[in-house]
Amino acid sequence: MSSEPQALASAGRRPGGRTARIRTQVLDAVTAELTEHGYDALTMDAVAARAGVHRATVYRRWHNVGGLLADLFDAATDQQWHPRDTGSLRGDLAALNHEIQDSFAEEPSLALALIAVSFRSEEAARALRRLWDDRYAQSEIIVDRAIQRGELPTAIDARALLIAATAPIYHHLVLLRTPPDPYLPDRAAVTAALAAEAGAFTT
Repeated sequence: MSSEPQALASAGRRPGGRTARIRTQVLDAVTAELTEHGYDALTMDAVAARAGVHRATVYRRWHNVGGLLADLFDAATDQQWHPRDTGSLRGDLAALNHEIQDSFAEEPSLALALIAVSFRSEEAARALRRLWDDRYAQSEIIVDRAIQRGELPTAIDARALLIAATAPIYHHLVLLRTPPDPYLPDRAAVTAALAAEAGAFTT
């Protein structure tokens, strides 16, 4: 949902033994190769060389490029991330949208690269769906806080509201490939919040 660049770029960076260190080195190498050269140039041998890990180790653990990409997504899912609490529904949704837009505005954008890769690799596509599910589930706290503050009724479809709030960001930056609009995250948040307050997402 958001914070993908921070989570994905630091995928696997957790304390551990040799196995954890190798995973970190390999996934960092995948990130670098993907953002610098793209999916078509991503190979097991290139990742192994860049990571400084024997190619047999990479093949034995990840098997193929799809396995590398799936693990990169899964490592991002493992990262701790929490939506900001700004004190209002509109503010929380705007903060979420700004995080998403910032992730796509980066040069190079790992978030964009991984979305593109999901159309080329079924393993990556499945892993991306798991990541989306995780991020949406984590973001539901935004709706829970709004309900507790009395901004929204209790019978609200949190996932539908979050999709409505964030969809314009993905549409403009991923589908239309338009330059980032500094005002779009706030406008999209206000529109979704107004709709929610009017009962658009009540169940």
